[in-house]
This record gives sequence, C-alpha cells and structure tokens, in this order.
Amino acid sequence: MKNSITNITLTSLLITALLFLGGCATTKEKSAQKGSDSESLSSYFDYGEEITTSSVTTTENQQPVPLAQAAPKEYQPKEVNYSPSDFNDLWDRIRAGYDLPAVQSKHVAEYERWFSSRPEYVDRLVKRATPYLYHITVQVEQRNMPMEIALLPAIESAYKPHALSSAKAVGLWQFIPATGRHYGLKQNWWYDGRKDVYASTNAALNYLEKLNNDFDGDWALALASYNAGEGTVTRAIKANKRAGKPTNYTALKLRSETRRYVPKLIAFSNIIKNPEKYGLKIARVPNEPYFSVVRLSSQVELGVVADAANISIEELEMLNPGIKRWATDPKGPHRLLVPAYSSEVVADALAGIPQHKRVRWAHYRVKKGDTLGVIAKRHGVTVSSLKKTNNLRSSRIQINQDLLIPQGKSYRSAKSKSRQKTASRSSNSVSQQAPKIISVQKGDTLWSLSRRYKVTLNELVKWNKISSNDLLLKGQKLKIWRY
Repeated sequence: MKNSITNITLTSLLITALLFLGGCATTKEKSAQKGSDSESLSSYFDYGEEITTSSVTTTENQQPVPLAQAAPKEYQPKEVNYSPSDFNDLWDRIRAGYDLPAVQSKHVAEYERWFSSRPEYVDRLVKRATPYLYHITVQVEQRNMPMEIALLPAIESAYKPHALSSAKAVGLWQFIPATGRHYGLKQNWWYDGRKDVYASTNAALNYLEKLNNDFDGDWALALASYNAGEGTVTRAIKANKRAGKPTNYTALKLRSETRRYVPKLIAFSNIIKNPEKYGLKIARVPNEPYFSVVRLSSQVELGVVADAANISIEELEMLNPGIKRWATDPKGPHRLLVPAYSSEVVADALAGIPQHKRVRWAHYRVKKGDTLGVIAKRHGVTVSSLKKTNNLRSSRIQINQDLLIPQGKSYRSAKSKSRQKTASRSSNSVSQQAPKIISVQKGDTLWSLSRRYKVTLNELVKWNKISSNDLLLKGQKLKIWRY
C-alpha cells in the first residue's frame, strides 16, 4: 500500500513538471514573436517596453494562455504625482516633465559632444535663459506639453531675445514677420511682439500645439515643421508614401538643418537631464518667478519707471526686449515686465504719476506742409533741439519722416543718470558703513543673491569687481554694501 502511494505521488510530480516546461516554452515563443513584431518601430523611437496582460488563444478548443500575469498590487510601482512646488531647482521641474520620444539619429551624439566640449557656451546660455525660463516652463506645463519644449529657445536663439536670423526671423522663438503677425504678434515702429518674451512664448506654443494636432500627436514631425514649415514636411511625407517608404521624421528627405533640428534639441535635453555624465555643471535656476506683469493705463517711458521705482533701465530693457523705443507703444500692449520683487513698488509709483508726466518724449510723423519751425513751435521746443535730437544736418525734412520731440529729460540722459545713481549709491554706502560679507552656498547665482538681498545685479558686479558671466564657487566671499 505504501509503495502504491509513493508511485502515484511520483507520477503526479512528473506530469506537473512536463506541463510547467510546456508552458515556459509557449511563453518564451510568444515573447520572441512579440519582440520581432515591434522591431521596425523601435528602430526609430524608443518608447520603452510595455508588459501586456492580454491573452493569446493557441487553438479554438484551448483555454487562453496569458503572456504575462499582472504583479500583485503591493508589488506594483506606486504612482507618484509631483507638484511644481516640490522642486527648488527649476531644472529639476523641467526634467520631471520630459516626454519626447528618443530619435534614433547619429546627430544626437554629435550634438552631445558639441555641447559638452563648450562649457563656457552652455554657461552663457544658461545665464541668458535665467530671466525667462520660469515663465516659459509654467506656460509649457500648463498646456501639458513635453517639457523639452521649454528648452527649444536654446536651439532657436540661444535664449537671445534680439536674435536675428538670415531669414529675418526674430526673438527667442524666431518668428518671421508674416508668421508672427498670423499668431498675433504686433510689429510697428514702437514695438515688436516677436521679441516680447511674454507675447512670443504664447504665440510659439499656440503654433506648436497646432502643428502637433496637424501631425496626429507626432512631436518630432511638429518640431520639424516649426523649423522648416508644415508645407515642407507635408510634401516630404507624401513623397515617401508614394515611394512606399516610412513617413516618420528620420525617414523623410529634409534639408540638413531640419534633419539635425530635433536631434539637437534632444541632445541639449540630455545635457540638462544629466550634466555630470557629460562633464558639465549647470548653474541652479530658482523655481520662482523672475518677473511680474504690471498693467498700464497709458503709454509710459522706461526712464520714468526706472526713476520712480529706483530700478535700472538696463533691467527693464532686458525684461522688455519687445519695446523698440524709449517708451511703451501708445496703442498697447499696455503692460510692463518688471523684476518680481519690485512689482508692488512699480505699481505704487505709477499710480502716483499723472499720465501727462509718464512720457518725456513725443513721436511725430511729418505731414504735408510741415517745416521744422512749425513743428518746433507746435511742441514748444527749439529748431536746434529738434535738429540735435534727430541728428539732422539741415532743416530739410520729408513727408512721413519720423521725428523725436524732446519734452524733458532724454532717454539717454535717464540711462546715464541710472548708472550714476547706482555708482553714487554704492559710493555713499561705502563711506557710511562697512560691507556685509556673505559666503556663497551651493546653488547660489548672482541673480538669486540679488533677489535675496534686495539689490541689483549691476550692484553685485560693481561691488565685487566681477563679471555678470562669472560662475560663483561655494565658499566664495562677496560684499553687500546696501542691506
């Protein structure tokens, strides 16, 4: 009896082992087949491997055999949702939102080498990006776009708002005049919306969203279209369809600049994602607004704002590159970007300035029958002051000629006064008190220190006889004269 039970047990174990081995072979065969089917797609994009829980039926009479069983709930990775406030460094916030598929192109590694071999260039680029990057990041995030899009101005303009291409494209996002106007960017004698960081960012993201929809959510094709135009990319897709070729980005016949465009963005994104891997150090950018928007009720001169709020004209110009003259456009947009720490001061100062004192210059376009004498008399100035202001060698003027009419202090004088005020303030502080010596901590930048101690970048640079492009070292000592 005992032997009989033993035999039955051994037989059961043998049958179980054979069934287990058969199941392993089936699963391995299906897994190999799945890898073969996805090979052509993964050669272009790296989406990551996804485990499927669907079933495959081998024959009509057999029960479904699962490809893979879902792990018990307690062993599955927990879903983590991040809040923008969770990040101290803006770069970390950007990295957390990366969502572009990897493009299989030799140019990615080529541009990774290019950026990593130019640390000074990357440092300058990061410094230029700092005033604008928080605003761009927030706008990209609110639209649920891949956060790499916030880095696109690095490829377009190196974050230079005055950048001008050979094709007459202008600004951080490089709009040509026609496309800029199509997306609501005003361009006239006073103002160029393509240079306006606030307006052009909104226009660029609108354009990119439209392109992404046009190409069924394919960001690589959308970005290529942003560079080359949607018509060019559409024609390339149609040509590949006729030839029976793939229609993804890397398969299209495009000009060299466009073929390299997306890989260059991905390469720079990789640099930002893991700078240490490429032997670089990326200066920290605080995850907080650099500027605030002050609404205006009328035209205002930058010099008036600078004097009233005790901030430098240079900083106002840096934040408002779309303003081409000494004052805002009289017909709008009626807003001004100011350092975030000064927004309340600026608003209060403007509230106390009558509208007729907000502009110290006038703009006049010559009409038929005008002479310098008539214009001078009309505006209560002298002919000689008109000639000097407008660099006129004679009194001859032409219809539709633009003239500046001085109404008080000149814009250049205001700029000079601003510089003198900063120098004087520094000098007075030196004579009245000893400087406060601070020690640079990890992640500190000149901008973050200026925000912390309520001083300007220019003051920090002058007080410490350093360049605004210098990298700060941990433990470095700096002088603060006004605190």
